[in-house]
Amino acid sequence: MAASTKTESNSPAPPPVPVAKKVKHEMELFGDVRIDNYYWLRDDSRSNPEVLSYLQAENAYTDFVMSGTKHFEDQIYAEIRGRIKEDDISAPVRKGPYYYYKRTLEGKEYVQHCRRLVSPVEALPSVYDTMPIGPDAPHEHVILDENTKAQEHAYYSIGAFKVSPNHKLVAYAEDTKGDEIYTVYVIDVETGAPVGKPLVRVTSDLEWAGDEALLYITMDEIHRSDKVWLYKLGTDQSSDSCLYHEKDDMFSVGLQASESKQFLFVESASKNTGFIFYLDVSKPEGGLMVLTPRLDGINASASHRGNHFYIKRRSNEYYNSEILACPLDDVSTTTVLIPHRDSVKLQELQLFSDHLVVYERENGLPKVTVYQLPAVGEPLTRLQGGQTVDFLDPVYMVDPLESQFSSSILRFSYSSLRTPSSVYDYDMSTGISVVKKINTVLGNFDASKYVTERKWVHASDGAQIPLSVVYRKDLVKLDGSDPLLLYGYGSYEVCIDPSFKASRLSLLDRGFIYAIAHIRGGGEMGRQWYENGKLLKKRNTFTDFIACAEYLIETKFCSEEKLCIQGASAGGLLIGAVLNMRPDLFKAAVTRVPFVDVVTTMLDPSIPLTTSEWEEWGDPRKEEFYFYMKSYSPVDNIKAQNYPKILVTAGLNDPRVMYSEPAKFVAKLRDMKTDDNVLLFKCELGAGHFSKSGSDLRSSKKRPSYMLLYSRLLTWFLPLAMCKADQVTFGKRDGITPWRDFSFSR
Repeated sequence: MAASTKTESNSPAPPPVPVAKKVKHEMELFGDVRIDNYYWLRDDSRSNPEVLSYLQAENAYTDFVMSGTKHFEDQIYAEIRGRIKEDDISAPVRKGPYYYYKRTLEGKEYVQHCRRLVSPVEALPSVYDTMPIGPDAPHEHVILDENTKAQEHAYYSIGAFKVSPNHKLVAYAEDTKGDEIYTVYVIDVETGAPVGKPLVRVTSDLEWAGDEALLYITMDEIHRSDKVWLYKLGTDQSSDSCLYHEKDDMFSVGLQASESKQFLFVESASKNTGFIFYLDVSKPEGGLMVLTPRLDGINASASHRGNHFYIKRRSNEYYNSEILACPLDDVSTTTVLIPHRDSVKLQELQLFSDHLVVYERENGLPKVTVYQLPAVGEPLTRLQGGQTVDFLDPVYMVDPLESQFSSSILRFSYSSLRTPSSVYDYDMSTGISVVKKINTVLGNFDASKYVTERKWVHASDGAQIPLSVVYRKDLVKLDGSDPLLLYGYGSYEVCIDPSFKASRLSLLDRGFIYAIAHIRGGGEMGRQWYENGKLLKKRNTFTDFIACAEYLIETKFCSEEKLCIQGASAGGLLIGAVLNMRPDLFKAAVTRVPFVDVVTTMLDPSIPLTTSEWEEWGDPRKEEFYFYMKSYSPVDNIKAQNYPKILVTAGLNDPRVMYSEPAKFVAKLRDMKTDDNVLLFKCELGAGHFSKSGSDLRSSKKRPSYMLLYSRLLTWFLPLAMCKADQVTFGKRDGITPWRDFSFSR
C-alpha cells in the first residue's frame, strides 16, 4: 500500500470530473416552457474559448480514465491492426481500355488511385478476367496518391474520383476539414498536372458531361444541396451556368449518371417526394428536360437503355415501388415492367445492354434478380421469369458495384457477419459466379468457428422484428452469462444489413455475442416498416429495440448485467431515448455523434438538415409534433435516476449533428443522474461526422474511435485476467496474439 501511495503521489493529479456551468435559457412554445442550462455550449464558429475549454476538459478526463487500461488498448489495437493486409489492392474495375483500382501500402494511411492497360485491349469481358501483374504486365500508373496530398492537412478525405469518358482527365473532390464542403480539382491522368482552376465550396456530387464539361452541386447556408451547375473546362467558376435551383428548403438535389453514360439525371427530392430531370450528355448546352413531374407523395429514380428510360417509382399506393419504361421521345407514356408487390420492396435497379438487374428485399433480406431484356427496338412488356442469385449465409449484405453496361457481367459485393467482404462477377447469361476478391483477414481467421442466426422478436403491437446474431460457437455458453453488444439504427429507411468487420473479432474471440436489431424506421422489411417508425410513430423504433433487448435476456443470450447497446447519429437518438426509458435494462451504452437534442434542433431552420427532415421527425412548430417529439427527445427527458455506464463521442466540425448536442446530453446527465457509473465524452476537435480521416489502423499516431468502445467494453464485461495484455487466454491458433509476442516488420 505504501508503494502504491507513493507512486500515486508522484503521478500527475487526476483531472476533475468536468462540470459544465449552468446558464438558464428558457424556450416557450404552446404554453410549454423548456429550460436548457447548456444552450451556451453551441458555438457555430467553433472558436469560443470557453466552449473549447470545456470540450478539452472532457477529453482530458476521458483520456485519464482510459489511461488505466492503456496497455490493454495497445493489445487490442495490435490485434486489430495485425489482421489487416496493409499492402493490397481493390478488385480492379474494367473501364474501356483500362483496369482501375486502389492500392494500399504498408504503413500508409491513405490509398493510391491506379490504373493499368487491359491486355489484350480487344479481349471481351469475362467473369474469368484477371488483371495481369508482374514484370511482363502493362505498367501500373499511379493517378493520385492520397498520402502525398494528405501530408499538408490534419484531416483529408476524397469524396469523389471521376474519370472522364476519354480516360484523359480525372475530377476529384477533396475535403480537408471534415465539414463535407469540398474543392474539386481536375487533373491530367498521365501527368497529374492541374487542368483549369479548382471548383470551391461544392459537394462531392459531380459527373462528367462529355469530355469537356462537369455537372456539380453547391449548397446553401444550411448545407442543403440546392443548385446544379454546368462547368466547362478552361472557364472560371464564376461564369458557370446554373441549370437548376431548388428553392423549397425541404428538397435537396442530387446527380446520377446512367449506366449507358448517355444521360445524366438530376433528382430533386424530399423525404416523401422526388422528381427527375435529364440531360443529354452529347449536347449539355441543351439544358435539363423534365422526365417525371413533381407530384406530392411520388418518388422516382431513373436510368437509360436504348430508346427507353427505365424508372423506379414509389407512391402511397405502390409503396414498395414498381418499375416502368417510357420512350425517350414520349416520357409521359409508360409501360409497367415489374409491378408493385406488398411483400417485396424494389430497392434499386441496374441496367445493362441486354439485362435488367433488380435489387429487392423480402422477409428482411436482400435479393438480386436478373431479367433478360428484349433487343433494343423491340416492344417492352411486363418482365417475368427473373433469375435469382443464390447466397449461402442465413443473414448477409449484398450491394451493387460498378459494372460494364455493354457486358453480361454483373459485379456485386457480398458479406455476412462471418464472411469477409467479397467481390463477385456473375455472368447473367450462364449463371456462373466467380469471386474476384475476398478481403484478407490475417491471424488464422476461420469463418467456420462463428455462427450467424436470424431471430424474430414479437413487438408489443404484434410486429415481428428481425434480429441478426453472431457468436463464436466454441466460446459462448448461451446461459445468460455471455456479454452481448446490441446495435441499432432505425431511421431514414436505411437498411443495416449484417456485414463483416474484422475489428469485431476482438470481441467475438473473447466470448462476446454481437446482435443487430432491425427495428422500425429502417427499411429492412419494406417501405411500411419505415413509415411505421417515423413522425408520430417514431416511438415504435425505441420500443422495438427494447423488445429485442428483452428477448435476448429472456432467451439467455445475455443478462441485464452483460448487455451493452450501441448506435450512432440517428442511432444515437435511439440509444439516448432507450436509456431514458429503460436504463435498468442495460449495463453500458456507447453512442457516436448522437442526435439527441431533437426538439431544439428541429425548431431551428438555420441548422443543417432541419428543414429537409421535417418529413422524417416532424415539424415541432406544429403543436401535435412538438409534444410528441418532446416525449422522446433524449436531452429533454433526462431525469434523476440511475443510468448505466456511458461513452459518448462527437466531432467538432460535424455538419450533420452539431457537437453541442452530445455535449449538452453529457453535461445534463452529469448533473442529474443518481448513480456513480462512469460517463465519458470524447470530442474529436479535428473531425466531422465520420470521425478521423485516413485508415486509422495503419497509423501509429491516430486510432479509430471504436478503440474506446472495445477497450471499455472488454474491461467492463470480462474478468481482469482475460483483459491483461500478458494474460490473454487465447493462443495464436485462435487468431489472438498476446501483445508481448507481437512484433511489426517496420
